[in-house]
Amino acid sequence: MSRNEFLGEFEQIVLLTVARLRSDAYGMAIRQEIEAHIGRGIAIGSVYAALDRMERKGLLSSDVGDPTPVRGGRAKRFYELQARGAEALRALARGAVGPLGRPHDRSGVVRVTGEPRSPASKSS
Repeated sequence: MSRNEFLGEFEQIVLLTVARLRSDAYGMAIRQEIEAHIGRGIAIGSVYAALDRMERKGLLSSDVGDPTPVRGGRAKRFYELQARGAEALRALARGAVGPLGRPHDRSGVVRVTGEPRSPASKSS
């Protein structure tokens, strides 16, 4: 089994947060939502690293929104759950893992099936 087939606990939390936020899922909103639920700060870089890994695995896709004056003309990158990501969430819901993504067998991972998206199909 390749390393690409598994989701760690933090990736599971980020994936669940993207699903929860739906159309409002962008980096800082994801970070704030997670911090509110776990009660401690997390580095924004760790959120973006997890988002990037899951996008490469085909669990998420992203698209850049319109620039906003509030952000000094910068655009937000919004993330959306893909079919493979929904499949991983269904595995969580079926009880393949326990609360906070902890597997019942204590292995610490969720197996993701299917083919990841190729880098060429990634939207910029």
